Amino acid sequence: MNSLTIGDKIVFLIYFLIVAFYGYWVYKRKHNADATSKDYFLAEGSLTWWAIGASLIASNISAEQFIGTSGSAFKMGLAISTYEWMAAATLIVVAIFFIPIYLRNKIFTMPQFLHERYNGTVAMVMAIFWLLLYIVVNLMSILYLGALAISGIAGINIYVCIIGLAVFAVIITLGGMKVIGYTDVIQVFVLVLGGLVATYLALNLISEKSGTTGMWTGLNIMRAEASDHFHMIFDKSNPNYMDMPGLSVLIGGMIIVNLNYWGCNQYITQRALGANLKTARGGILFAAFLKLLMPIIVVIPGIAVYLLYQKGMFHQEMLSSSGVNDPNKAYPSLLNLLPNGLKGLSFAALTAAIVASLAGKANSIATIFTLDIYKKAINPAATDKKLVTLGKISVAVAMGLGVIMSLLIGEQLMGEGKQGFQYIQEYTGFVSPGIFAMFILGFFWKKATPNAALFATIGGFIFSVIFKFLPQIANLAFMAPYGFSKDNGKGVYEIPFIDRMGFVFILCVIGMYFISMADQRRGVKVNGWRLRHQCLKHRVHLLQVRL
Repeated sequence: MNSLTIGDKIVFLIYFLIVAFYGYWVYKRKHNADATSKDYFLAEGSLTWWAIGASLIASNISAEQFIGTSGSAFKMGLAISTYEWMAAATLIVVAIFFIPIYLRNKIFTMPQFLHERYNGTVAMVMAIFWLLLYIVVNLMSILYLGALAISGIAGINIYVCIIGLAVFAVIITLGGMKVIGYTDVIQVFVLVLGGLVATYLALNLISEKSGTTGMWTGLNIMRAEASDHFHMIFDKSNPNYMDMPGLSVLIGGMIIVNLNYWGCNQYITQRALGANLKTARGGILFAAFLKLLMPIIVVIPGIAVYLLYQKGMFHQEMLSSSGVNDPNKAYPSLLNLLPNGLKGLSFAALTAAIVASLAGKANSIATIFTLDIYKKAINPAATDKKLVTLGKISVAVAMGLGVIMSLLIGEQLMGEGKQGFQYIQEYTGFVSPGIFAMFILGFFWKKATPNAALFATIGGFIFSVIFKFLPQIANLAFMAPYGFSKDNGKGVYEIPFIDRMGFVFILCVIGMYFISMADQRRGVKVNGWRLRHQCLKHRVHLLQVRL
């Protein structure tokens, strides 16, 4: 039944009021009329390690996880968990190597790092890149997928859901990073609790459908009867190989996806940039622990829906309106089977995940626009008060653009039959290899030059576009025997997008090396020694520090 009962609505209302009043209390208690822009955008020195860790997870776990990842689990199974478990390992790397570099050099935004390491041109180009990426890919996808789920559960018009989610997120975001950080603690508690409830009941449904009872029994039945959905590494004969190409999910492009997302992404690192090293590191490691639990919440339900569908518990129209199963409807279909009250709790968890992610993304957009574009290029003399006001306006404008795009093209890009999570990963992957190459050489190679960084930024995007559309121009079947291409089912041999990211990253690193060497011969100056020197000192210091 695609509607909420009175009990469900009461549970959701309780969640909404708790978040609203707690957020208001945090704002009134911690708000300072003379607060600086860094205090507003970064909550400088105000967030505890547990608030940082919870906020990282709340911002990361959103519609693309609950809806997109569950949908991918419905289609391909446990293999999609690679994103979550690799993220946990990546966060440890970020805590040890990346965050200390940022904090020791008093870096507050990613474009600021690029400005100090390379030059203002590189920083400005990347600031614009990030704004476009956050609005065009992230805000739009979170709004559309989130609204699709809420509409499917509550029976509310999807356009009303998009606007409602945007308004809720804007209200939270206007309170600044302190309000976002501390309300995210509640959001994480609700999303974990609601997610675990949905998983528990899904496994119980499987056992009951087989004439037994118990969650563990349901899990064993699922493993036995949906064994094809419990493979972690696909071979080339698997129809899902294009999305998860073999060992590349462990040693190839997946590493680039995670290191770029968790270590070079304003949206994520912003939570830790206002803290001291011990607090920031503790928060990141706490987030790594929570990340290990996420497949239980977002992957197991998707596999459960697949098995329940095979057993006839889901009618075709629950997953499709056109005859093609829509993975994005797997999780909402499961929630519609939950009993009164528990459905409201899981619905609140889903809403919490969506709103927290939207708020974090909007705050990052406002931070980059205000501190890295407006203050650097338009009005260097702007006061902190003006910057905070402009930041609030930026939040509303960015969310408005996200709403418009989700209304206009959301269905075309992530509609029926498409995997929303894979859409986000693929199109983010158009820029992430070049960005990561620019950051990693900037960290650890003092000779990397601004021209080389620009090449990685712009050239990486061009390489990604070429690799994406090359199969439509040239036949790549000759690469198939070597595992670099595969028939996509339409007679066209494509390069899996995760492999494509790996190839682009290698090309960017090679290009940066030769351009930097040429610049050195021409006497081009670089700004990397200070960062490099402190990085080396820190790596020595790490040997004396116990995590």
